[in-house]
Amino acid sequence: MPVNLGVCLPTFAQRGDEGTAEGMGEIPALARHIEQVGLDTVWAGDHLCARTPFLESVVALSAAAAVTERVRIGFGVMLLALRQQAWAVKQLSSLQYLSGNRVVLGVGAGIHPQDWPVGGVPYAGRGRRTEVMLRALPDLFAGRPTALLTVPGEPVMTLEPAVPAPPLWVGGMSDRALRRVIDHGVGWLASLLEPAQLGVRAAKLAAMAAEAGTRAPEVGTTVFATLSTDPGESRRGHQRLVRFLRSLTGEQGLSEQQATRLVVSGPPEKLAERLDQYLRAGAHTFVINLSGNDLRRQYDHLARTRELLLG
Repeated sequence: MPVNLGVCLPTFAQRGDEGTAEGMGEIPALARHIEQVGLDTVWAGDHLCARTPFLESVVALSAAAAVTERVRIGFGVMLLALRQQAWAVKQLSSLQYLSGNRVVLGVGAGIHPQDWPVGGVPYAGRGRRTEVMLRALPDLFAGRPTALLTVPGEPVMTLEPAVPAPPLWVGGMSDRALRRVIDHGVGWLASLLEPAQLGVRAAKLAAMAAEAGTRAPEVGTTVFATLSTDPGESRRGHQRLVRFLRSLTGEQGLSEQQATRLVVSGPPEKLAERLDQYLRAGAHTFVINLSGNDLRRQYDHLARTRELLLG
């Protein structure tokens, strides 16, 4: 199975991190650079009211798609159930059409309660709402008349122009999320798991697929890294990412020790070694979340990581 090595666009800014904030305004140029160095996918996360400045994912990825030709356009992951169903699928199909069918649709149910009241959607029941919307996607993308079951009165929508359905990846760590992968997706997109932990969950996913009599889905994971050949810069980037991961998961989330083990900091060789561990655990798609200044140089290092991994 081929390796897909992609990178998160800087759609968010850590408060006080001027380098990352500047990168937010350079997404088109950075997307071009990512394509030029030979990486496979640009990704964007999704939040409505994050604790940090955060760009909307459809808009950010549209900006990247407009200035590239080859690189895939990935949602990692979209909070589909937080959106009004007709507008969400219209945006996704339009992006698929204009990008030349390069969209990779990652979908998650969401774990941050603060997003949902602002969006006018109850946090409770978001899993069921996600599954209802996922079931409708193939017919909607194909341009077939489809009842919108999340909308009062269940109106019927026929989406035009029809587009090929983007490959669907499902995020989440729970057994219910793994079941969504089997029912709807081509792949599972994990996060915040060390290689051994990923291997355990990937084996569980394969067993569930075998029990269902279906092919085992592909496996991918997000990896948080800062790439530099300068030890001091690597140390500062490592500390910054540890703080960021802990802020993402809240006070009851990752401990400092857990976050430290998840972050990779240093030269391309160090990241290639970690990705090889994930490969052995079953993952072949990687979403690298890079932090710090001079992202172009880090993308160059990531391209070198790709050479080491495939060589």
